[in-house]
Amino acid sequence: MSMQIATSVDEVLSAMAAGARPIAGGTDLVVGHRQGKAPLPEALVAIDRVAELGEITDGDPLRIGATVTHARLMTDDVVVGKLTAIADAAALVGSPSTRNVGTLGGNVMNGSPAMDTGAPLIVLGAEAELTSATGTRTVALDELWTGPGRTSAEPGELCTALVIPGRPDTSGSAYVRLEYRRAMEIAVVGAAAAVTLDGATVSSVRIALTAVAPTIIEVSGLDALAGRVPDDGLLAEVAELAAEQASPISDLRATDRYRRHTIGVMARRAVDAAARRAAGEEISVPVNRALGIGAAA
Repeated sequence: MSMQIATSVDEVLSAMAAGARPIAGGTDLVVGHRQGKAPLPEALVAIDRVAELGEITDGDPLRIGATVTHARLMTDDVVVGKLTAIADAAALVGSPSTRNVGTLGGNVMNGSPAMDTGAPLIVLGAEAELTSATGTRTVALDELWTGPGRTSAEPGELCTALVIPGRPDTSGSAYVRLEYRRAMEIAVVGAAAAVTLDGATVSSVRIALTAVAPTIIEVSGLDALAGRVPDDGLLAEVAELAAEQASPISDLRATDRYRRHTIGVMARRAVDAAARRAAGEEISVPVNRALGIGAAA
């Protein structure tokens, strides 16, 4: 195996053109190899020293570089303040060592339907910025993810950033997941919500679901909730819609029936927390810990 250390995007793209695979934290790559899912590539190009890939740029749109780590996402003032669901999710990823080396871009390009950061990115309207030798394009995440571990990125395209539109001041977001333990857990089910308020009523709401379909999915049919107060009645409808639209499987961690029930519970909690944040309530990151959701300490 050969390893090249790149310090610019052009160097990365040149190495990829010669057959190298980009690597930042390498957490998914190493685990996959140890589990026998895929051999290690013959050539790697390290991208963690490309400065521009590690930047968070505030603005409209807001830009998060592909090599920003989960540890940084869970504490960065811009992310915690404006994109709180992403911070919630990042704080739940793996263990402290995983969070300190694992990156947002790597998470996105791995394409797992159980990734924690995916649902928050969906409800916040994020697009993946893909760069190649011929130029740069942005792709909506529901078009990028085509199946478990699969994306629509072309050979030679590098994820350089996640681009997220600005949010109104009266908006809030949250991500919650069912967890059996507090570390090294893969989501059994998870839900993210983004809510914008107009006074005391809901102006808009988006919900996305983790680990209940071949890809992360967004719940449809939420337009009817606009103009209503985020009370128990609205939250009950949210839970019903999420459960109806999920298509979970049974595996060693949970049955499809259990997942279908609990995804409704998680969606309800995510919308409730997002609405409370939109109304100005301080709920610390991650929501799971602040509200006592999931495994006990």
